[in-house]
Amino acid sequence: MSLINDHTQSEIRSNLEKRKITLNDGTIIPVLGQGTWGMGENHRSKENEVKALQLGLQLGMSLIDTAEMYGNGGAETVVGEAIKDCRDEVFLVSKVFPHNASLKKIFTACENSLKRLGTDYLDLYLLHWRGSVPLSETIDGMEKLKKEGKILRWGVSNFDTDDMEELWHTPNGNKCATNQVLYHLGSRGIDYDLLPWQRENHVPLMAYSPIAQGGTLRSRLLLDSTIAAIAQKYGVKPLQIILAWCIRSNDLIAIPKATKLEHVIENAAAAAIHFDQEDLDKLDKVFPKPNRKVPLDMI
Repeated sequence: MSLINDHTQSEIRSNLEKRKITLNDGTIIPVLGQGTWGMGENHRSKENEVKALQLGLQLGMSLIDTAEMYGNGGAETVVGEAIKDCRDEVFLVSKVFPHNASLKKIFTACENSLKRLGTDYLDLYLLHWRGSVPLSETIDGMEKLKKEGKILRWGVSNFDTDDMEELWHTPNGNKCATNQVLYHLGSRGIDYDLLPWQRENHVPLMAYSPIAQGGTLRSRLLLDSTIAAIAQKYGVKPLQIILAWCIRSNDLIAIPKATKLEHVIENAAAAAIHFDQEDLDKLDKVFPKPNRKVPLDMI
């Protein structure tokens, strides 16, 4: 028995179609994509992971984010299997290790990712975090990969405001398409200065772990009475409220990971939730944005 009928699938996809974001080169992508951190680590899970990603694509979450680091390339292999019959319909993102981001290594790293993914280009290639390689060298490598058609655009991940400022003042640094950082209702440090900076400079932000990782923090969010009350109001689950909050302004991209089909459906359905100001005020009161600079959260 199918978990979702054709009408519901069409409705979810239609709601996602209305929630789009435009990159600085005019490319339009959905505000909800799919993350793959933790995938590709166990061959026994591969079939379920592939099916989860394929269902997400069917529902309209056409952006898939992965990295050479995830499962030592295993996640890229899973993604390659999931998209082999629909590559042109996918906005494909991968990330390069900092130690592979030099002119000497970045071309080999990119080529290895492409082989695992079963494709000849990436829609977006990110520097996973800052390392010892100068930004100017990494940018040169990224721009050369673009000229060769190996990638269509590039960006960064885990960059704080000072990192973005330095990037912006490096030749060709303003060609950065996005910055991917940890962001969710229980981790709002970027609301102080990074998110405003990116909005001012028209650099869309991509949020990873938008429903928080497992553990104490996620439990706190799931058990919070305010979140529970708002979830009841909209007839959804608390996790869907947490995810919907992350894309509340339509200028943020969220990439939740799910390996269970029912969770994929719940994630995609979160795009239909539109908060009123009273909801947002209540959530801000319980989970306020910081009034001072705090260190960038990372996993």
